[in-house]
Amino acid sequence: MSLGMRDFAVQGAGLGLRRSFLDELASENLAGFPDFFEVAPENWIGMGGRYARQLRAFTEKHAFTCHGLSLSIGGPLPLDPVFLGDVRKFLDAHQIRLYSEHLSYTTDDGHLYDLLPIPFTEAAVNHVAARVQQVQEVLGRRIALENVSYYAAAPGQEMSELDFLLAVLKKADCDLLLDVNNIYVNSINHAYDANAFLDAIPAERIACIHIAGHYEEAPDLYVDTHGADVIPEVWALLDRTYARCGVIPTLLERDFNIPPLPELLAEMAHIRTHQQRWTKAPAMSAGAGKGVRHAG
Repeated sequence: MSLGMRDFAVQGAGLGLRRSFLDELASENLAGFPDFFEVAPENWIGMGGRYARQLRAFTEKHAFTCHGLSLSIGGPLPLDPVFLGDVRKFLDAHQIRLYSEHLSYTTDDGHLYDLLPIPFTEAAVNHVAARVQQVQEVLGRRIALENVSYYAAAPGQEMSELDFLLAVLKKADCDLLLDVNNIYVNSINHAYDANAFLDAIPAERIACIHIAGHYEEAPDLYVDTHGADVIPEVWALLDRTYARCGVIPTLLERDFNIPPLPELLAEMAHIRTHQQRWTKAPAMSAGAGKGVRHAG
């Protein structure tokens, strides 16, 4: 089977589901309705009332993925068995197609409410891989880890971000949620080649893609805010991904400065345009696709 014809948990172009959109989406009369939706399970676990009923109605009719916020897969504290149990119940109850988390940590004697970088060391690879395997066993399914943006390397670095990511994926035997905006942002902040980074990613590990906008704090400091439109350079990196790996389900993230839903759907439609460009085209070599501007 070619990379362009792989079976994925979801297909097409997706959008993060926000409670403020529920009533508007319920009519399903909007142009460019998403092929799938994504939610953070932490925002819905234990919720009752109208919102819970609306979510149930949506998950019964549409494909859903989950992107977690507080698993803290790289953290020092033991994994929370109660939380993992709640996540499994939620995934099972709503027939969630894919569960992903950030390759980072969020706890240290309590929740830190931020995604912090893991030291790029062999010990950290072993630590994360063991925890991923524990999570997959409890949840009864494979998970995907997202490559995250970071702004300062943790002390004691022994390997590059890329080598660390590849080592974790291999040792943990899990999938990758590929965030192309994070590749671009990190390439600016840490002066590496975004194209070369992407070309080294094993295509067979990619379960889904995220694409988003960011904030340009300075020429050498971009912040992954999910609060702006996707820029041309990131669209080009998405094109390069499709050219090399085939068409992969892709979700538009927007968490701040959120425009009206029709405007979000119009931006999400650009994903479909890029996907259609490669739907009938065979996956190309690692050097294919448009070039992406990068620092360094």
